[in-house]
Amino acid sequence: MVPHLATALTGPLLDLEEKILAATPAIERWFRLEWQEHTPPFYCSVDMRNAGYKLAPVDTNLFPGGFHNLATEMLPLSVQAGMAAIDKYCPDARNLLVIPELHTRNPHYLQNVARLMQIFRQTGLHVRLGSLSPDITQPTPLALPDGNMLVIEPLVRSANGRRLGLKDFDPCTILLNNDLSAGIPDILQNIHEQSLLPPLHAGWALRRKSNHFAAYDEVAKKFGKLIGVDPWMLNPFYAKCGAVDLMSGEGEECLVASVDALLAKIRKKYKEYGIKDQKPFVIIKPDAGTYGAGIMTIKDASEIKDLSPAQRAKMTVVKDGKAVTDIIIQEGVPTFESIKDAVAEPVVYMIDRYVVGGFYRVHAEKGIDQNLNAPGSQYVPLAFAQQHAIPDLKAKPGTAAPNRFYVYGVVARLALLAASLEMERTDPNPEVY
Repeated sequence: MVPHLATALTGPLLDLEEKILAATPAIERWFRLEWQEHTPPFYCSVDMRNAGYKLAPVDTNLFPGGFHNLATEMLPLSVQAGMAAIDKYCPDARNLLVIPELHTRNPHYLQNVARLMQIFRQTGLHVRLGSLSPDITQPTPLALPDGNMLVIEPLVRSANGRRLGLKDFDPCTILLNNDLSAGIPDILQNIHEQSLLPPLHAGWALRRKSNHFAAYDEVAKKFGKLIGVDPWMLNPFYAKCGAVDLMSGEGEECLVASVDALLAKIRKKYKEYGIKDQKPFVIIKPDAGTYGAGIMTIKDASEIKDLSPAQRAKMTVVKDGKAVTDIIIQEGVPTFESIKDAVAEPVVYMIDRYVVGGFYRVHAEKGIDQNLNAPGSQYVPLAFAQQHAIPDLKAKPGTAAPNRFYVYGVVARLALLAASLEMERTDPNPEVY
């Protein structure tokens, strides 16, 4: 399914699509060479915005939780990518331990876990679930919406304390599907003989979005030079403020100044490209965190001083009660895609360096300049089926689904490469690279 583009502001994006398609051999070679130098994250999802005048990633998740939203036609590709990913860490792997989020009673999230288990079982692995919850003291069944069951079990450290597994289950590789927003539990510390993927510093206890977008700046500039486009077409401006407490007002001046400066940069770009139908805006959100919590759209810096106590409270605490002190201010990229008159944005999923599918996040009650990762959102699988994997070079820009999906995949892989650089640079044990 290709959503409707409800805007005439498509000129620059069509030019971008044309240039990407024309440069496909150079782009694929460039990625191939980059992956010889850098290790991609084990898996990843990228939220993107198609504004008509630019296509940019706005969030990169290293613990993706929506594999059940991918089209079933993409399962074989996911299995192949899963094999490639496992081979890098444990080629003779027999057992895989998956550690999910603590909210494992959520039926939608459970479907994601079941899909992950299905993918990795097809790679030839015995897959079992281990819980970080102290309430799980024995194998516990969890009902899936389709009537099937999952079983989650308590984690166990080995006698010498160096390995993590379950009773009578010793895995070669441990796959985290828990973003560690609440912190890094002791039981995950000091694991020396197994691959823990993603690594602990990928979790929100340590990770910062500003580090990711600093790496993405570099990637976008290199890519822009490769194909001859302004990197801004692929890249949202950003700034950051630390030591912010909106309840007390601490750090508010930094926010006001950063919003003002960012809006000025956006206005300059809008003037350069003749964009008149869109008013610049920024998104302020926690520099660490996920699930769309604590996110606000701002069109003028004065709005920050006028925030109500309720709005300030929402920006102070996010998932798992984590206090917000560091804020990222990001150029707002409106989405001009819609499905049945509901605002939509593409989300692309990858395992290792391979695009394995995606979906449109759709929200009927949100505007083009608002966060769609909110209660009430729905998911429509992207038609990344095999027949759409190869771009149609004969089609006019903007008219062919394979071409748009290929461009989505290219931009998502730019974010994946940025995540790879980010993980290298923030690794507390860099000798592993």
